[in-house]
Amino acid sequence: MLRIAGPNASLGIAPPAIISWANPMGSVSFSPDLPQRALTPCALSHDLVDEGAFLRSPPRRPLLFVKLSPHSLLVSLPAFTGALLAVTLAAASAFAAAPPKQEVVDLNAPVSYWKQIRPLFQANCQGCHQPAKNKGGYVMTDFARLLAGGDSGDKAVVPHLPAQSQLITAITLFDGEADMPKGKPPLAEPEVALIAKWIAEGAVDDTPKNAVQHIDADHPPVYQRSPAITSLDFSPDGKLLAVAGFHEVLLHHADGSGLVARLIGLSERIESVRFSPDGSRLAVSGGLPARMGEVQIWNVAKRALVVSVPVGFDTVYGVSWSPDGKLVAFGCPDNNLRAIDAATGEAVLQQGSHSDWVLGTIFSHDGSHLISVGRDMSTKLTEVETQRFVDNISSITPGALRGGLHAVARRPGRDEVLIGGADGVPQLYQVFRQTKRRIGDNANLLRKFPAMEGRIFAVDYSNDGKLIAAASSFNGHGAVHLYPGEFDTKIPDLLLKAYADKVATAYSKEEKAEIERFTTAEVKLVAATKFTGGIYALAFSPDGHHLAAAGEDGHVRLIATTDGTVAKDFIPVPLATAKKLSQRE
Repeated sequence: MLRIAGPNASLGIAPPAIISWANPMGSVSFSPDLPQRALTPCALSHDLVDEGAFLRSPPRRPLLFVKLSPHSLLVSLPAFTGALLAVTLAAASAFAAAPPKQEVVDLNAPVSYWKQIRPLFQANCQGCHQPAKNKGGYVMTDFARLLAGGDSGDKAVVPHLPAQSQLITAITLFDGEADMPKGKPPLAEPEVALIAKWIAEGAVDDTPKNAVQHIDADHPPVYQRSPAITSLDFSPDGKLLAVAGFHEVLLHHADGSGLVARLIGLSERIESVRFSPDGSRLAVSGGLPARMGEVQIWNVAKRALVVSVPVGFDTVYGVSWSPDGKLVAFGCPDNNLRAIDAATGEAVLQQGSHSDWVLGTIFSHDGSHLISVGRDMSTKLTEVETQRFVDNISSITPGALRGGLHAVARRPGRDEVLIGGADGVPQLYQVFRQTKRRIGDNANLLRKFPAMEGRIFAVDYSNDGKLIAAASSFNGHGAVHLYPGEFDTKIPDLLLKAYADKVATAYSKEEKAEIERFTTAEVKLVAATKFTGGIYALAFSPDGHHLAAAGEDGHVRLIATTDGTVAKDFIPVPLATAKKLSQRE
């Protein structure tokens, strides 16, 4: 086995003949006896399992099974000289990116609905014309209903007759304007021409059978077992608990006593859920993996989808609300931080300062700035009004943070943020620095907590700021830690002077000792609760009495914040009986 470990790429050899690749986000091995699938290493679970076992489903992408080998024997480079060339060539062959397939475009070939027309509808139309939000009674996510049209009674698509198809009339410019899409720029003339050509050729549906959408409010998901839970959130009034499911968000009574409603939309994968500050709306981020990202805004009382915004070509993450409830921010796998108008879905911010996926977002106390974390091991500050990148809040010096960041939470009433990620260390930072940045500094750090086992996937603050929680996952088990949230966060004058006058490598022994003393002062563990299965989601109840935790095994636990005991354990999805499953098949 070739092993390339960490950012410094040390090499090793181990039996059997398995090639292994490891980076700061986790290790992946390939064996000839295992079927291989498409690889996105950094999207994998970071829970290493025993040799021969399969990778457990993480909140980032539960699609890939790989075999892991823990038996790595590092060897010195001189001893490895004889085999270095062969190993290097094998590694290059195994891991070199395949050259992009040069697809020959046949201008005489029929227009493909699946490859050419559907993406246009997905990007421009389906947000307003889907089962959960069928404006004008028109649904464009189901092919039969796409042809049939809406409440007007006119057929939207008449095969072979684009001039008689209401859809063409709606998207064609007249006097510089088009009826559809509403509130968006009109389709370009070549796009309209392509749709017209597809209709003229017979409006053929070439959707692969396994890609046909089968789930909507009339055909809800059927669960044989509870899926991994990636996110949950309490409503501000403490009455509801929103839980991420498959193709849906499930609204439960906050005490776990029963299911209240199921909010079923287009997105298969639900990555994050957040109630608006007044609790009237629910923001959801997710999408169709490797096909589409989506942000949904639901009217909670009416159980109605009011905004659906397609974004990019993969799921989106870390949704958050501005304090005034007007904006919704989220992170994207194209390395962009984005925000939209919560009422209209209109894009208001796009910032590309991250160099890897953006996984978590939170607004500053007054809503003027956005804080984002990502797989690039950074916590970044962006000014909302100007969309300007302002600062790296956490240190970007190699070694200060080891691995990507998954989660961020702000202390209520203050501009202090708690972050957590691959290194398992919860850390508290001030948002706005008091001294100018110097090379290698970590001057915004206020507290660091003892490392948890594995990777941190969720952090949260109680509403009164008195408690902090962090959740982790490692090797098939998880943990939730509770810490005090109240500290004296005034940075000592000795440190402010050191941060202002020196680079980090020039700190004196006394200054280094003071940094350690200050960043660990008053830090203690209130309670620790362990679970079978990683924990990926956390949320404090508004009264602070309970902490909801969920993850790999699909259970929701309500943990008493006084001592860490589990007060309630329930499965949030309705499980189907054997009879119902057979009927479904």
